[in-house]
Amino acid sequence: MTLLDWADALEQTAVGTAIRDSLWLFPVIEAVHLLGLALLGGAVLGVDLRLLGTGLRGRPLAYVARQLDPVLALALTVMVASGVPLFLSEAVKCYWSDAFRLKMATLAVALAFTFGVRRRVVRRDPPPGPWLARVTGLVSIALWLTVAASGRWIGFS
Repeated sequence: MTLLDWADALEQTAVGTAIRDSLWLFPVIEAVHLLGLALLGGAVLGVDLRLLGTGLRGRPLAYVARQLDPVLALALTVMVASGVPLFLSEAVKCYWSDAFRLKMATLAVALAFTFGVRRRVVRRDPPPGPWLARVTGLVSIALWLTVAASGRWIGFS
């Protein structure tokens, strides 16, 4: 079985077929996915802007990160829970989509960076120097912006 055959089989599941055949399911699930993206953007930007020294400067970096960690977890849960059915409804399209491949590859890197590098930087004691903090914030923003932009690009490809 090739990867294309696998994508076709996923698309033919009951979930994929129901979403594809419904007038409203895809747009409703997409709206939930976008709400998750908004939550994710807020959680990521809250910490990253603090890393850049432009937001929430009155709060310690570790405090900001701890406060936004549950929002980040909720956002990722919402996005996975809505992204999987969206994928099932158009798996063959995603198979052929360069935008989808870029999104998935960048998503893997962004998750590894967020929960590996960035998490260590924000929890550092003493807090990181301005150079390390700024580079971490910029890389994080660039990665998540690429995930979001390539996800939007899927609709146009």
